[in-house]
Amino acid sequence: MGVVYFNGLIIGLAFIVAIGPQNAFVLKSGLLRQHVFITSLICAASDAVLILGGIAGLDRLLIKFPILLDVFRYGGAAFLLFYGLVSARSALKGGISLEAIGQRMSLKSAVLICLTLTWLNPHVYLDTVVLLSSIALQSKAPLIFGLGAISGSFLFFFSLGYGAKYLAPIFCNPFSWRILDLAICVIMWTIALQLLFSG
Repeated sequence: MGVVYFNGLIIGLAFIVAIGPQNAFVLKSGLLRQHVFITSLICAASDAVLILGGIAGLDRLLIKFPILLDVFRYGGAAFLLFYGLVSARSALKGGISLEAIGQRMSLKSAVLICLTLTWLNPHVYLDTVVLLSSIALQSKAPLIFGLGAISGSFLFFFSLGYGAKYLAPIFCNPFSWRILDLAICVIMWTIALQLLFSG
């Protein structure tokens, strides 16, 4: 069972380490040291719900009603385009550093953005509910595999959120923030365009 758990942990990590909207938002929260625990928890707990849902058969619902993915696709793309625009404006404006953070994001805004980036992203459903659960169901103990994958999510998001502080010296320079905001903009718009023009 330990091998199954470890396989779930490794494969779960492999699915989430790629830079995406969730990761970028948690990283930025960690750098600003704003609402790190709650943003990390939302991402990891959402993964847990989706992984367990996939193992329980949620993937069959998505296959039966593919229009659900279209709703997530267009809604997610619209939000990613908007959030990318906000990051682009921040990059052009500049003037932000860890010593002059500017306006703090409220807890409510952080939670809403994090939930939207998570639950309106159809890639989350395809990767987590369909692909990861199909791998879990082929293992000897799907639930143990799923628990391993869930552990990987918690490990990754909390490490990303709280480990971001080690990058703090770099982000004392306002130019570094402009580069980060520009990178986030590119990530958001790239994923939004992929959603809009994918089948």
